[in-house]
Amino acid sequence: MESITQKPKIKSGTDKCIDTFQKKGVDAFGKIIFTELLSKKIKFPLLEYSAALLFEAIPYKEQLPLCDKIIELQTIGGNTIAGKLVQLRAEKNLSESLKKAEEYIIYGNRWYVCDIIGERVMGHSLLLQPEKVIPRLQKLSKHPNNWMVRTIGVATHYAVKKGLKKKDVETMFKLLLLLSNITDFHTKKGIGWAAKTIAKFHPEIIEKHNKAIYENPEVKQWFKTKIKIGLSRKEKYSSKYAEILLPADVAD
Repeated sequence: MESITQKPKIKSGTDKCIDTFQKKGVDAFGKIIFTELLSKKIKFPLLEYSAALLFEAIPYKEQLPLCDKIIELQTIGGNTIAGKLVQLRAEKNLSESLKKAEEYIIYGNRWYVCDIIGERVMGHSLLLQPEKVIPRLQKLSKHPNNWMVRTIGVATHYAVKKGLKKKDVETMFKLLLLLSNITDFHTKKGIGWAAKTIAKFHPEIIEKHNKAIYENPEVKQWFKTKIKIGLSRKEKYSSKYAEILLPADVAD
């Protein structure tokens, strides 16, 4: 598989895609973006650069049909470009962007689709507009589709890592606690990922909710284990609750 590692080549390929769309429409665009970009090995930052170029060049009202076509191609690179494009649209129309991201994640039906789009849309939006996104994520906690529930963890991990305010981190942790008894493998991975990140960056929140974590029989061991892994990344807290877990539980 050919690799592209330079911005000028990404720009050249993206420009061809833009020109094809303007002259021949969305179906032709789908074919050329696959040939020029999505069939190549390209790192995520360069794919996001391509998305930014598309966002600047394509009229706002014509962008979502392009995203739909990219998603239909079912490539990792396509998920990255479409996810970034939807992220860039979120500032102007958050509700539409969140809804579109949910649609793409369900359609993709793979953990990496959930993570790529969930971080870029739900996670980024949670970081910037928590007062609007948190209620949406709370509703997703009851969604019948497991990828939607996993997305809560993906978004929380991203936003906490990027500096989500402490009060909002605590709100999200309380939501994670409500999901700490789930059994689906992929959903557990997403929720546990977020719990580990909160423990790493905000161990004081774990300390505050110590009883709710360790004395509630509804909180499963996998959730506690992820918290312990996160706490172990902070020297001050590395041995504070060490007696709660067996040695075998600390594997990541």
